[in-house]
Amino acid sequence: MARFYPALEDRHRAFIAAQHLFFTASGTADSRINLSPKGMDSLRVLSDSRVAYLDLTGSGNETGAHLRHDGRLTLMWCSFGADPLILRLYGRGHAVRRQDAGWAALRGHFPTLPGERQIIVLDIEAVQTSCGYGVPHYTYDGERETLARWAEKKGATGLADYWRDKNQVSIDGLPSGLLEDVQ
Repeated sequence: MARFYPALEDRHRAFIAAQHLFFTASGTADSRINLSPKGMDSLRVLSDSRVAYLDLTGSGNETGAHLRHDGRLTLMWCSFGADPLILRLYGRGHAVRRQDAGWAALRGHFPTLPGERQIIVLDIEAVQTSCGYGVPHYTYDGERETLARWAEKKGATGLADYWRDKNQVSIDGLPSGLLEDVQ
């Protein structure tokens, strides 16, 4: 049975810390829904009502574009181990880009990861837990090195070119604002 909470509790924080994988979901009224898996030690709980993750360069920038135009964001974790649980965080998100004033303060919460693009911050409006009885068991074997190697090979200039070519607009034509100047 699903249960709602107004903010994260210690047991929710512990559950999040034990997971190697989480999912993000975003969209606008007129766009496709984007659902993305995330990992690589990229998420931090900042308070009982705020989390953030270091967003790495990918083939698109759907979440950044959706948050700029709508703001709704859901994060989800599910247990693949002995104790079944699904945890969802619902709220409003925004992207903090390298050129934004808040970048330096937030960036310090994360390890250095190749291909860092932006930080996605979620202000939590509701926390939901549900049973997770239908989630299968899986064993964690480790992180993939493919994205890190790809980003390292591209280098700073290659990543900037990639962002300009591939991360400026969502698949539905919504601007992401990734490279816009600070205003």
